[in-house]
Formats: sequence, structure tokens, C-alpha cells
Amino acid sequence: MFDRLEDLLIRYEEIMSELNEPTVAEDQNRFRKLMKEQSDLTPIVEAYKEYKAAKQNVEDSLAMLDEESDEEMRELAKEELNDSKARIEELEKELKILLLPKDPNDDKNVIVEIRAGAGGDEAALFAAEVYRLYVRFAERNRWKTEMMSLNENGIGGFKEVIFMINGQGAYSKLKYESGVHRVQRVPETESGGRIHTSTITVAIMPEAEEVDFELNMNDCKFDVFRASGNGGQCVNTTDSAVRLTHIPTGIVISCQDEKSQLKNKDKALKVLRSRLYELELQKKNDAEAEARRSQVGTGDRSEKIRTYNFPQGRLTDHRIKLTLHRLDSVMDGDLFEVIDSLIAADQAMKLSNLNDEA
Repeated sequence: MFDRLEDLLIRYEEIMSELNEPTVAEDQNRFRKLMKEQSDLTPIVEAYKEYKAAKQNVEDSLAMLDEESDEEMRELAKEELNDSKARIEELEKELKILLLPKDPNDDKNVIVEIRAGAGGDEAALFAAEVYRLYVRFAERNRWKTEMMSLNENGIGGFKEVIFMINGQGAYSKLKYESGVHRVQRVPETESGGRIHTSTITVAIMPEAEEVDFELNMNDCKFDVFRASGNGGQCVNTTDSAVRLTHIPTGIVISCQDEKSQLKNKDKALKVLRSRLYELELQKKNDAEAEARRSQVGTGDRSEKIRTYNFPQGRLTDHRIKLTLHRLDSVMDGDLFEVIDSLIAADQAMKLSNLNDEA
């Protein structure tokens, strides 16, 4: 590990030297790549430098204990020695995590798809609430959201909603949200007060850029139609809605959120690229089944990952056996404890796998 850290430190210093050259800024592609690499290496290099400083402190404290006869100074040296040893242990764990292979999609924006599952109107209402949960979580992270496609059920629920979240590290935090989300509560239409169980599915896909996935436009069929809605200004009077069919896979995407046919077409293509990119990622992950499990559970959408129990005010994430009794704040976008726990469990599993391989 330390040989690799030394190599990374040398590479970091090379990058800093290159960035100081006046000619680098003239080549924007090279400049961006260097800045990205420098940004990725900075936390590793800073932790490693602190680790080396702590090691030096240990040596200095031991030398002082050998040479110093003054009892007060010896006590200070012992205190410094213990503090430095404890910090070294912490930094070794931190460095192991920092050196774990990074998901190349972690810094990407995400496209989120939420669909009502079992439970009819109640599932659609919950789909709308989970959509608002993610929008509020995005706001708390200062990310931006953009509606891509929406299919409402007429009473405030969403049969399906597709939207984009734009923000640094969005995929790294939200990728664990893919799967089946179950809700248990008494619907407003239930006169007997019985608790009903409904489900929705959530899919989190990294935004695929043209450099990530090459889409053959000959495989795409576009149809235009008049947008539907609840009446008034929401309904377009022109054929601006777009239905995109990807012939090889049979994937169909409809977008009618924009009044411009061109904008709806662009949004449909974004969603299609991300779906196809996710399929490619899934093929790769299926070929490495063990690596797939390192993403906290299998990541399979058929897997029930979480239960929201409203009568008890309880959220349970089944993959890591986490239970929180503050469902109201979670539904208001405070997902941080859940996300942090999932990331920690993922890192612990990857570290365990590395130790097993070693």
C-alpha cells in the first residue's frame, strides 16, 4: 500500500508542476484532465502527508523519551506518542478506504425513474411523495433537478416520473437507492383503518454522455403526438410530445414536459442513453457477480430494499438492517444518515473483500 502511496505522491507533484506551466492552459482538454486528476489525488495525498508527519512524531517522541530526564517533558512526550499512534491507526483505515477502486460514474449526474408498483392509487401517491423526497434531498445538497417525463393518475399521484439530478457526486450518493421501496400505512380512502402495503420501484442511472455510449440514431424511431394533461394551459395545441422507440431493445420513452418538440426529443435521448448505458454496466457487473454484491445488496430492482412504516414513524433499510424512527424528517429530504450508513457498509464490504484476497 505504501509503495502505491509514494507513487501517487510523485504523480501529484508532477501534476502540480505541469499545472504551473503557462502552456497547459492553452490546451483545455489537457488542463481539465490534469485538474480532475489533481482533485482526485488531493484527499489521498493530504492524508498520506499527515500519516508521514504522525510517523515522524512517533520517532521524535521516542527519541525524547530516551534522551530527556525531566519528568514533565517525558510526560508530554508520552502524551504526544499516544496521540500520534492513535492518529496513525485512524489514517491507515482512512487511506485504505481512499485507495479503494473508485466507481467511474460517481461524479456523474443521475436520471431517476420512479414507478408505482403494487397498490394502485396508493402506490402512485407514494411514488409522488418519494419524488418530493429526492427533490428535497437534492436541494439540501445544492443540486438542481429537471423534470424529464411525468405520468400522473389524476389525484396527485404519479404512475411514473423520470427526472434528472445535476450535481457533483450525485450518483455516488444516490446509486444505492435502486430497488423496490415498500410503504405501509392507512390510505386516506380506507374507512376501516386497515394498514395497506404498497410498493414502488426506483431506478438510479448515471447520466450517459455521448463519449460514454455511442447511440446509433438509425436504431431510433420518433413519433410525435399532442401532449395530454389536466386541461387549461397544461395541454399543448401542437404536436410537441415525443415518443422515442429504440428498435433493438424495444425501449419506449415518452416526453411531453416541454412545449418544444426539439427539447422533448433531447430529453428522450438523454433517458435512452442512460438506460442503454445502464444495461451495458449491468452486463459488466453480471460478469463480475461478486463485485456487484459489493454495492450493498445485489442492486437488483426486484429486491425489496426499504420499508417506510407510517403508523410507527419508522424507516428500515433491509440491506444493512438500519432502522430510524424519524420518518417525517426522512420524507422531508433528510436522507443523509441512511446514505452515509450505506456508503460505510459498502466500504466495509470492499475492505473485507480486499483482505480476503490478500
